[in-house]
Amino acid sequence: MRCFTVLGPSQTGKSTVVEKLGSLEGAPGKSSSPYGLNITEFTFGNEAWCALDAPGPNEALAHAQHALLASDACILCVSPAPEEAVLAAPYLRIIEASGTPCILFVNRMDEPRGRLRDVIAALQDYANHTLLLRQIPIREGDKIVGSCDLISERAWRYREGQTSALIAIPESTAERERGARTELLEHLSEFDDWLLEELIEDREPTSDALYAISSRVLRENRIIPVLIGAASHGNGMMRLMKALRHEAPAVGVLRQRLALAQTVEEGRLAAVSFHAYHRPSVGKTVLARALGDGLRQGALLGGSGLGAIQNPANGRSSSAMLPAPGDVFATVKSEHLSVPSLLTPDAVVAAPDWTKPPTPMLERILIPGSERDENKLSETLAKLSETDRSLKVLQEEGTGAQLVRAQGPVHLRDLCRTLFDVFHISVTDRTPSPIYRETITKSSEVHYRHRKQTGGAGQFADVKLSIHPNERGQGFTFSETIKGGAVPRNYLPAVEAGAREAMEKGPLGFEVIDVGVTLSDGQHHTVDSSEHAFRTAAKMGVRQALSEGSTVLMQPIFRSEFHIPSVYSGNLIQIVAALNGQVLGFDRDETAKGWDIFRALVPGGALDDLVRTLRSATQGIGYFSRTFDHFEELYGKEADAILRGREKPGAAH
Repeated sequence: MRCFTVLGPSQTGKSTVVEKLGSLEGAPGKSSSPYGLNITEFTFGNEAWCALDAPGPNEALAHAQHALLASDACILCVSPAPEEAVLAAPYLRIIEASGTPCILFVNRMDEPRGRLRDVIAALQDYANHTLLLRQIPIREGDKIVGSCDLISERAWRYREGQTSALIAIPESTAERERGARTELLEHLSEFDDWLLEELIEDREPTSDALYAISSRVLRENRIIPVLIGAASHGNGMMRLMKALRHEAPAVGVLRQRLALAQTVEEGRLAAVSFHAYHRPSVGKTVLARALGDGLRQGALLGGSGLGAIQNPANGRSSSAMLPAPGDVFATVKSEHLSVPSLLTPDAVVAAPDWTKPPTPMLERILIPGSERDENKLSETLAKLSETDRSLKVLQEEGTGAQLVRAQGPVHLRDLCRTLFDVFHISVTDRTPSPIYRETITKSSEVHYRHRKQTGGAGQFADVKLSIHPNERGQGFTFSETIKGGAVPRNYLPAVEAGAREAMEKGPLGFEVIDVGVTLSDGQHHTVDSSEHAFRTAAKMGVRQALSEGSTVLMQPIFRSEFHIPSVYSGNLIQIVAALNGQVLGFDRDETAKGWDIFRALVPGGALDDLVRTLRSATQGIGYFSRTFDHFEELYGKEADAILRGREKPGAAH
């Protein structure tokens, strides 16, 4: 079986392309997972094929990445509008990072929305590979009625509901065809000395020779050929499928590429897992592709026996199913298989780094609908994060509530639906509150005496303390200047412990940071003093001193790193400024053409707004990661609003 992925932005007709390709020589079989990756198996040219239809939203980019891990080649569907080329940037990025041979298909050519050359030029801004036009459209006025192949120099006229008709190249197209063909040959000659010599000697190469060169350079991932059509009308589908059949590499090339990427012995590489999901009453289902012989139920794979093998299209199991190299199969009761991963008989090998999804940005607290759901939620989220690497599961600081980081609102909605449909757990969500702190801005001193008499042994401790602001980031410090044994040394740890305890909640209701405490004097009683008494005295004394220390609210500041197409970098300056952030600068992303890495400091309270604003400003393409950097003072109306709301349910903490 040969396998390819169809991917691209939403509304580019990917599913229609798969449907039309699968129906060229009969009715295909189809299945879909709860996470949206559709699998279509069909036959073409007496060969078995499997098409992986990756979902279009950028929030589902991880599924496209993982599908590429199991694909011999891919088809990138794009819009015929030059201004929408940027929407393909994330897909060109992961395709080039993966090393997967790619055919770019400009779909919906029946909707004239710009010149084809402008589309290719706009897309080239995001591709290191040369985008090589293999067809040009035949136009009658504003309408595209056919295409001309630049290698065979044949022209076809589209016919609705029928195969295209072979025609002579129209005179209106001939000059454009000659110019485009010359450009094609010049690019191909960069990868073939024989062709270069033919062109220098002004000899016309044969079509068969050119097709052979095209097949080799695609197999070697040297260029990205560009084909055109309109899948909704069936236009260009046969040519696209023939290009896949004759030019896309076989499964052996994929096995070599994966083994080289992860330094795995090629002969040991048995399979690659690329997708997983959970089904009611079935559990975890793993989709994999065989890369070697010998796979059967019970066979050693990944260090344990392989579970029941199923047909991915219909979910039927059979102990007689023996996936051959290249076959895509599903397996259940194979909990040891992580996704995505490379599988040898005795090991599960981590997938290459390029399969790592974008950093999830949207944070939400999941609130279970019942106590029963609360008990199941944590374990279930852990299961889901194992099969969905674009999801991060954490706990909210202070409350311990379940916190998830999702790629966006669609990803979050799918997660909640899976929790309900598969695991019968009902949840609602809320925005987590930033973690605020407080500190003091001036020093103060306090003399505190703790004395308690209860009839038996009493409690006595007397301490003189001073507190002072520390430098930002220094944290809590404790020192003592006791002389003459006023406070015995064995009680000093208790004084420090009491002072630390007082820092857990200050006058504003938040943890106190960056404060130093000094014990300067005190008294003790030979009978009634104890560690408990001195701990209590220190805690109460520090609390009193804090209330006199002019406390101020501290907000968290995050160092944020944005990954965005360069055309949006200017927008980010305004976005960060509007959120009271600080721009640190930006650089070209050396790993992805046409992308920038933009850095800024952003207040924690603005992160949720930042997710929405960034998505809107970059058409859903940009993403960012963040790490805590420091706390800084917050004054004015913003601080007042936070302090007024701190006692409300779900308020900042």
